[in-house]
Amino acid sequence: MDKSGQKAARAVIVISSHVARGSVGNRAAVFALETLGHPVWAVPTVLLPWHPGHGPATRIVPDAEQFSAFMKDLERAPWLGEVAAVLSGYLGDARQAADVASLVCRVKSVNPDALYACDPVMGDLGGLYVPAATAEAMRDLLLPLADIVTPNRYELEWIVGAKLPDANAVIEAARRVGRPRMLVTSAPAMLAGGTGNLLVTRAEALLAEHPLIGGPPNGLGDLTGAVFLARLMAGRTDTDALQSTTAAVYEILARTAKRGGDELQLETDAKSLSHPMAMVQFRRIASPGRPIRA
Repeated sequence: MDKSGQKAARAVIVISSHVARGSVGNRAAVFALETLGHPVWAVPTVLLPWHPGHGPATRIVPDAEQFSAFMKDLERAPWLGEVAAVLSGYLGDARQAADVASLVCRVKSVNPDALYACDPVMGDLGGLYVPAATAEAMRDLLLPLADIVTPNRYELEWIVGAKLPDANAVIEAARRVGRPRMLVTSAPAMLAGGTGNLLVTRAEALLAEHPLIGGPPNGLGDLTGAVFLARLMAGRTDTDALQSTTAAVYEILARTAKRGGDELQLETDAKSLSHPMAMVQFRRIASPGRPIRA
């Protein structure tokens, strides 16, 4: 309850892909958010038996008109005041972006303090793996509404139309996009043989790094966005949220890799979401790229 005696908003609407087997998209985000104490309204944008990286499979995308009607129903839901955040990820159709944007605006009209986290899932080192129209819709319709954006480095490169070879370039690009918080995964690391999560705000740039683990399973970006959002909703500072999120995801990744898993084993390592023990390197980045002691 808040000070007025009203039930505090804690629910999160998660809009992303759904797989029958695996821990990607909604499967990763919903599990993480529920484990961390948040009721979740889950909206699938596409249905798949498994992640496409495991091989070709049936792909079911909701009819555009039906998806739009479904989202309008959520806008009219009498429980919308329960919603404290919206998290969007992979879209199955470019037309879904307008429906997501409309729902975000409606949630914020009911709860002005609600957060919108946009994970612009569109590509990786190999380039775009969604149609250009879908990537453009996320860039043009969703990013301008976002309080938090969580691209990987290659998605940010596509968004700004430039290569980002180092941390300074990533920071400059993130600030050009102009959102309050941008958490860039797969960011250039200063740790030899490492990889990083780089959080860029208007005031500072924070880098959390850990050793690179080869051949990681899918779903790390989905999990990172959900955990980071939950940390902020819990009132954590940017520094604490970044460190704790990076430690949790790295710990789950390392344990999954040690077991030889081809999917993140969230159900086995659920405690890592709340109380990660893994150590990560942390530093503040000062322009023009000189590290400052934390």
